[in-house]
Amino acid sequence: MKKIITLFCLHFFFFAQSQEYSSSNIHSHNDYESKLPFYEAYSNETGVIETDVFLVNNELYVAHTSKEIKTYNTLKSQYLEPLSSKLKTLEGKAYPSNKPLILMIDIKSDADSTLKTITQQLKTFPDITSNKNIKIVISGNRPLPVLWTAYPDFIYFDGRLNEEYSPDQLARVEMISEDLKEITPWNGKGVLTQADSEKIQSIIKKVHGQNKKIRFWSTQDNVNTYMTLMNLKVDFIGTDKVTELTQFINSIKTTFYQNTEFHQTYAPKNAFKSKRPKNIILLIGDGMGLTQIYAGYTANKGQLSLFNIPNQGLSITKASDSYITDSAAGATAMATGHKTNNRFISVDEKGKPLELITQQLAKKNYKTAIISAGNITDATPAAFYAHQPERSYSEPIANDFLANPSDILIGGGQNEFKSRKDGKDLSKTLIEKGYTFTDNFLSLDTIKNNKFVVLEDKAVVSIKNGRGDFLTKSFAKTTSTFSKTKNPFFIMAEGAQIDYGGHQNNVEYVVREMLDFDKLIGLAMEFVDKNPETLLIVTADHETGGLSLIDGSIEKGYVHGSFSTNDHTAIPVPVFAYGPGASNFIGVYQNTSIYDKIMALISGK
Repeated sequence: MKKIITLFCLHFFFFAQSQEYSSSNIHSHNDYESKLPFYEAYSNETGVIETDVFLVNNELYVAHTSKEIKTYNTLKSQYLEPLSSKLKTLEGKAYPSNKPLILMIDIKSDADSTLKTITQQLKTFPDITSNKNIKIVISGNRPLPVLWTAYPDFIYFDGRLNEEYSPDQLARVEMISEDLKEITPWNGKGVLTQADSEKIQSIIKKVHGQNKKIRFWSTQDNVNTYMTLMNLKVDFIGTDKVTELTQFINSIKTTFYQNTEFHQTYAPKNAFKSKRPKNIILLIGDGMGLTQIYAGYTANKGQLSLFNIPNQGLSITKASDSYITDSAAGATAMATGHKTNNRFISVDEKGKPLELITQQLAKKNYKTAIISAGNITDATPAAFYAHQPERSYSEPIANDFLANPSDILIGGGQNEFKSRKDGKDLSKTLIEKGYTFTDNFLSLDTIKNNKFVVLEDKAVVSIKNGRGDFLTKSFAKTTSTFSKTKNPFFIMAEGAQIDYGGHQNNVEYVVREMLDFDKLIGLAMEFVDKNPETLLIVTADHETGGLSLIDGSIEKGYVHGSFSTNDHTAIPVPVFAYGPGASNFIGVYQNTSIYDKIMALISGK
């Protein structure tokens, strides 16, 4: 138990500690081996740029071993002259941001003679040695501490754990460094053992108690190592992958999320004797893959209504013309039962309109509704009422609703209906057709008509920006309206902005939208239990972001993710089903089968 608590505490405080890190905490190790020595590290404004140096024939050569020495690779040409040039350009600032810089020179040859030559050479660059934002730190083969006073004040030293220093000597120590392999056999994978973790924490505490910074060499160059060292409050993280580590540190604010608002989930209560549903509720989490779902589960402390649904399957989302689908082709597959090209809205590969599920069900006296927590003319909701060869044709898409039999439309996008470039006001036409139209979502509960369109952009901002209970209110109003008739119904409701968070590579955005969508799922499950002739299907059109989870805590509700893309992926997406006929959705199948299974159940096939 003690081991678990200690390791948990390290990970729990990761976010707070990581907020303190920047590229100033990066130690660019073996910098001279990069494709752009000095410049790659400098462009990322790393805190430490390290180079190995050999003294040969009174010249300082940069190399890892004596056999690798090239006559054109000198300390002066690769580091001192470029740094001096930058200082002139920036009028004395080490970096454009005015951050400090440490140039660490690791001596590989004789300590005394090499350092004397380094000192002589540095004296020819007074702009470097006199700069308050730059420190020269000597590592590797260093003179004995008692000899440090023989060197100019602009020379500092890399300390060691096993060395004792007088107060004057300690003042010349810029940092304390140690070989991590001397402390632990940990290979950068998994977690440190309890004993090794405590040993390292004790070392760090001692060094920080001396008001010195600490770094370890011989560390692995991977994300798990970076995170572990940051959790331990190591001051300088060594790397040969400067750009990658810089990006990792800079992205932490968007890839880590600590949840503070937890919701109670709904547990199913019905066994469902009937195998044929009367009503269909299709909930689509745009961009919602299994990782997005599990991120929400983690952030809600191990609870999701979605995970309480007993029947699951997998949907293959490939489009006709692409391995990776977009929302247009993905939603079209579910709305029509046909694969099509990306960007096509419920038309086939040649642009011919496909009959929609809403159109077919209307012929069977179904009431139908389309709800989205985004713009109602966006690809996913549009595929259930429009026919267009291009998803960006938002005004023609809106116009297509006039010919669709759906009874209810709720989302954003009032401009596409009222403030159009062609001058048409579709709201007037809709009113003439018997709809109530409003661009004020707050008026939703006042609507008495059983046919209405509610569109307001301000109501479909992100959860973070105040959307509130838009989805649950829209769903409750719709089911309440439909329940007043004897007609069966079909509802498609979209959690649109899980996808937005994936495109932005923002874990907080993804998680908060996922949890909001789960509240809708819980409400829909409760409705199914009270109305057992209803089938609930929850799925996604595709996964967005290539999200993976690299850390998290179910106990505390935080999650740390990593994205592989800012676009969609080809990963199959989960399908959850609850209600009569739910077992038909078990298995692995094409996304078109969701349509096929719904229609087969309704037709009694």
